[in-house]
Amino acid sequence: MSSDLFLTICERLMRQPAVAYHEERVIGEVESLCREHGLDCFTDPVGNRVATVNTAPDLPPIALLAHMDHPGFEALRPLSERTWEARFLGGVGPQYFRPGLPLRCYPDGQTALLGEKLNASELLFKIEFPVAPVSPPQIAVWDLVPFSAESGRIKGRACDDLVGVACALATLIQLKQSGARANVRGLFTRAEEVGFHGTLLLAESGLVPRDALVVSLETSRELPPAQIGQGVILRVGDRASIFDNRGLRYLSQVATGLQEKDSAFRFQRALMSGGTCEATPFQEAGYRVVALCVALGNYHNCGSDHRILEEYVSLPDAQGMVRLLLEIVTRFDEYDALTSKLNETLAGLAAEARKRLDGVCGGVELGRPGSSPIT
Repeated sequence: MSSDLFLTICERLMRQPAVAYHEERVIGEVESLCREHGLDCFTDPVGNRVATVNTAPDLPPIALLAHMDHPGFEALRPLSERTWEARFLGGVGPQYFRPGLPLRCYPDGQTALLGEKLNASELLFKIEFPVAPVSPPQIAVWDLVPFSAESGRIKGRACDDLVGVACALATLIQLKQSGARANVRGLFTRAEEVGFHGTLLLAESGLVPRDALVVSLETSRELPPAQIGQGVILRVGDRASIFDNRGLRYLSQVATGLQEKDSAFRFQRALMSGGTCEATPFQEAGYRVVALCVALGNYHNCGSDHRILEEYVSLPDAQGMVRLLLEIVTRFDEYDALTSKLNETLAGLAAEARKRLDGVCGGVELGRPGSSPIT
């Protein structure tokens, strides 16, 4: 896929405000992109979207999982003509909520300022408008640049997880255009930032086949040893879980093969323990789960010196995620062969061990000089 098309997908998604329970503008872009590129798309009972490319129903399914919301404010009630009460939904430390921070409120896009905190135990705040809002606000987001692409970076208000959504859609679109054999679903979930609400209900709905390989796609806080700009990350686990061993082995084999074909392709392997991702709820529901991510700067808009700033990721890292996803899908009929290589290697080593060790200890009795101590 060309950089221009991928960036267009990112921009269309990231220009939409996204807050838990109020993802309708992002959903509108997901549905439009699916319609424009001939992807089937349907809605589950709680508003998650599922897009499909199924040219090979004989193949086991792969499900690409990403969420459509981002931390932000939900407007609750008016306190006066120019003041509203709002609740912040998502994980941001209290030191970042400084009165006077600029906000943008929807549906009208009107500007406002963050006011004082209203409650010691909840994230309830005043939102102060310069003039009375034309229509009642539904949500407020930080008034940041929604999208930019320069110097090899994608930067904006909500890379998390709209870049993940963009990578899933880009993969589906390219599979559709190429006519490749594939049995793939894009799972686009709601209200992840408030406790995986859409994810949990989708995992228990039965809409995702039990034999699916679920691949969680995230932008994850940059933590050593993973680095921004060093490639897509094969995510071993998150703060709560370690993911499927055999599935990760498949990802590793495919990524290594891709790198052997193209030395410019880069990947990393790391336990990204900065948070818990959607892979964990699906794994706890009994699914076989793996995860990919790209390292994220200014996670949840939390910058240095307690400033609210745009998030950013490496464009080559995100494009590398799409390249790897395409390989994962198109080589899925090799899953058993690729994941059995380690077993074959270990079986060969065991055969060698039996020749050398069974019945004798190399002619040396245990406990005598030259033998290894038993510990």
